Amino acid sequence: MNTQDKNSGIDKPHRLRHSYVQSINATPAEVFPLLCPVREWDWAPGWTTDWVITESGVAEQECLFQTPAREGETTPSIWIITRHDPQAFEVKMYKVTPDQTVGKLEISLEADGKSATHAKIAYQFTSLGPAGDKFLEGFTSAWYKEFMQIWEKAMNHYLKTGKLLEL
Repeated sequence: MNTQDKNSGIDKPHRLRHSYVQSINATPAEVFPLLCPVREWDWAPGWTTDWVITESGVAEQECLFQTPAREGETTPSIWIITRHDPQAFEVKMYKVTPDQTVGKLEISLEADGKSATHAKIAYQFTSLGPAGDKFLEGFTSAWYKEFMQIWEKAMNHYLKTGKLLEL
């Protein structure tokens, strides 16, 4: 739960961060374009967006998109891509779920030999109050590991077959 420092009047955050390294069977150049709210429709089971605002039609810096409320969320979420670097294979975005959480997603890709990638993925969520505290109760390391393993399996399936993995 958020606590307030009585001397400063500033809330101390209730914040959790988890990270995971995926093994993807493709090069970083093949993987990076898939880290996109538009391209996720191709490979991420259950992925959907309400809208996407982008100059190029795909992920880019300053791209905005909204996802509908998901399990554990109280309202739709707005995402803002704040770093999109195809040369460094890095992307960073923030996810704001009003009255619940502010999330940060950081992804960096690193070649693993000539035809594989280590995808370093970290999510951090900060509670904005009671609904956020409840969300963070479910954001456990076990839940996160399972989420990352499903993501890894789905992406590898798509890269091998060109088709969405049926769950």
